[in-house]
Amino acid sequence: MSAFRLRRAVALPVGESWRRVTDWRAHAARMPLTALVSASEGPTRAGTVFTVRSAVGPVGVDDPMEVVRWEPPDGDGTGRCRLVKRGRTIRGWAEISVRPSGTGSVVVWVEELRIRAVPGVLDPVVARLGRWMFGRALDGLLGDGH
Repeated sequence: MSAFRLRRAVALPVGESWRRVTDWRAHAARMPLTALVSASEGPTRAGTVFTVRSAVGPVGVDDPMEVVRWEPPDGDGTGRCRLVKRGRTIRGWAEISVRPSGTGSVVVWVEELRIRAVPGVLDPVVARLGRWMFGRALDGLLGDGH
């Protein structure tokens, strides 16, 4: 499995960082060639299911995910979310934590994934690509322009 970890220290308060990094539609929009195509009704909670599609023209892959842990930050506490990838092509999980740090917050995104038909010898390449793509998405979500 390919694994990567991202950490961002930002001036945003914990609640705002949490809101931004768990806005699935905005997150998908920040990923190259990706869009949110379906989501459970209502606010996110454990059991929420959503699917993003990454595609170039008609060729693409769906990435269905389920939120299995949903603990928004309580006041100035740490928030935690765990997603499990349930697709036929992409499997794995992601964990997001947001904790206070001074007047701002620290966001940590850890992901482990396996892409069907991609041999394990390419895991370092997949991890590097994931780190780059998710890093750009996090920077956009947590930046002033969101």
